[in-house]
Amino acid sequence: MQFDRLKRREFITLLGGAAVSPLVAHAQQPGMPVVGFLGGGSPHPFAPAVAGFRRGLNEIGIVEGKTAAIEYRWAEGRYDRLPTLADELVRRPVAAILASGGELPTRAAMAATSIIPIVFTYVGDPVAAGLVASLNRPGGNVTGVNFFAAEAVTKQLGLLREVVPAASIIAVLVNPASDVISKDLQVGTRSVGIQLRVLGAATEYEVEETFASFAQHRPDALLIQAEPFLVGRYSQIASLATQHMIPTICASRAFATAGGLMSYGASAPDAYRQAGIYVGRILKGEKPADLPVAQSTRFELVINLKTAKALSIALPTTLLALADEVIE
Repeated sequence: MQFDRLKRREFITLLGGAAVSPLVAHAQQPGMPVVGFLGGGSPHPFAPAVAGFRRGLNEIGIVEGKTAAIEYRWAEGRYDRLPTLADELVRRPVAAILASGGELPTRAAMAATSIIPIVFTYVGDPVAAGLVASLNRPGGNVTGVNFFAAEAVTKQLGLLREVVPAASIIAVLVNPASDVISKDLQVGTRSVGIQLRVLGAATEYEVEETFASFAQHRPDALLIQAEPFLVGRYSQIASLATQHMIPTICASRAFATAGGLMSYGASAPDAYRQAGIYVGRILKGEKPADLPVAQSTRFELVINLKTAKALSIALPTTLLALADEVIE
């Protein structure tokens, strides 16, 4: 590899990082690799995902604090911080990076290094987004776990129609800074004959404003994008939805447990467990280019019966029977 193709900080990383941070290098236990965890969200809402990630590492024989260290960096919904946080991890240096929370953390990590292995968790098509060359042969230093976004969205819309059979207008709340599901939604809504309204909110105030607008343009139901900033606002969103008597659904189980009506999507802890296994395999010598992008296969439907009662919704018994979990 020619030197002019390497960024200077990456060359220093290959030398062991002594020129970057000698104190950190000496403090690190000999032989213990460091894994970087780059998150677009906040620690508390992503605690189940982090637990899944550690579980995956454990399954491959990597134990945090014993055989590897983990350095966490959280953007807390402020995506402009991601490049700086990614650079910090590269300078640390780390042996691998877990890019958590979609496309933006992954791109920040890719911009920071073309050498250090990167494992992403991504909702959408990573090939179309240019993150990998193909699912089977990712190429380069990037691989990861992919969530089935389009299939989940179609199912979510169908579930909303079961709850509100006469629904003709469904709103979707997205963060404009990381909207990766609008295309899937457009395809899904056409398939079930529903009019779609995309609403954006990137701050707590904008979330409030979105629900205030329902006084004039009330949708029949609301779908919430599972993205790091909005994940951190689930309690606020669920409370406002109940106040405005709007049935809701989201891909993340955390939304239903926070008071949302329903959630349907890939199990985040299980997907992060898969990502942990990949990071562990990389620490043991495998290359990202040789690890096909894993497909998340465990999906779960969670229904909050308490919220249904607050919304005066009588859920079909057939729907309740399909639920993996009913919160009462």
